[in-house]
Amino acid sequence: MYTAIGYATQSATTPLAPVKFERRSPRPDDVAIDILYCGVCHSDIHQARNEWGIAVYPLMPGHEIVGKVTAVGANVTQHKVGDLVGVGCMVDSCRSCEACQANLEQYCLEGPTMTYATPNRVDGSNTMGGYSDSIVVSEHFVVRIPEKLDLASAAPILCAGITTYSPLKHYGVKAGDKVGILGMGGLGHMGIKFAKAMGAEVTLFTRSASKAEEARRQGADHVIVSTDAEQMKAAAGHFDFLLDTIPVQHDLNPYLDTLRFDGVHILVGLIEPVDPPVHAGKLVMSRRVLAGSLIGGIAETQEVLDFCAEHNITCDIEMLDIRQINEAYARMIAGDVKYRFVIDMATLKR
Repeated sequence: MYTAIGYATQSATTPLAPVKFERRSPRPDDVAIDILYCGVCHSDIHQARNEWGIAVYPLMPGHEIVGKVTAVGANVTQHKVGDLVGVGCMVDSCRSCEACQANLEQYCLEGPTMTYATPNRVDGSNTMGGYSDSIVVSEHFVVRIPEKLDLASAAPILCAGITTYSPLKHYGVKAGDKVGILGMGGLGHMGIKFAKAMGAEVTLFTRSASKAEEARRQGADHVIVSTDAEQMKAAAGHFDFLLDTIPVQHDLNPYLDTLRFDGVHILVGLIEPVDPPVHAGKLVMSRRVLAGSLIGGIAETQEVLDFCAEHNITCDIEMLDIRQINEAYARMIAGDVKYRFVIDMATLKR
């Protein structure tokens, strides 16, 4: 064991604050990492404030981690000291179930071990995330950061990136497809970039006409203001796929009307009950699919990093001093960030 430092919250109502805590010494298959950057995901806020009802305290968020390897266990073969690596939303799984064997660890039938606020499978301790100076993770759950990628802007690819890349890849988005992206936050702006790189014709759905210019800068070919009934009506039956990144309850029915027959509406932002209810006729009468998708497996996380390096895709970020993390949370809730905060961990060591 060794002493690490980071920022954690002690309850759903207390702010994040500096703490010292114990990290394990590397096991034979472990990689020890000095954390350089960590992205700030809206899920961090949900968990810190126990909005999903599953938080475990003390809670140290952070699952978009980029750093440098400082030590490796005796059985590690894929990484060495000095390598630049990343850790995303998971740090373990059962590794033997059907999902794990298919490189879909996020759907582990026993439940994946998340990067924070989850019992460690070996010793039962509470996992602590990337708002810290270091982390120790099993080699299988550590990915390589391609040389071409900027380290800070690569961090959000480990969550926002894989969350939007995986469903587009799984459902077979290809050149010429018409893809609608619902919402343009941390997830949505990456969805635009990925769909465009895959050769799709990309349209942003937004409630705000003021986002049109920014959407086109991100790569969108078209913008539809979802509150404009005429624009929505004109889009009826147009899209092959909708990637829905909206994280709060919203009416899916008007968007389903914009899908062609056999179209697919993919939820990646909402994990609450759908309200208002979906009209089943909108699915049945056109063989449309309403689907969901959760991050991606470790192999696919490496794939998306390599895809980003190949296509010069990065996440738009604002660098953050960790001492301003609570103010950053308030700004995120207000929508005042384009599009992802990334903590510079050098500020923690100061």
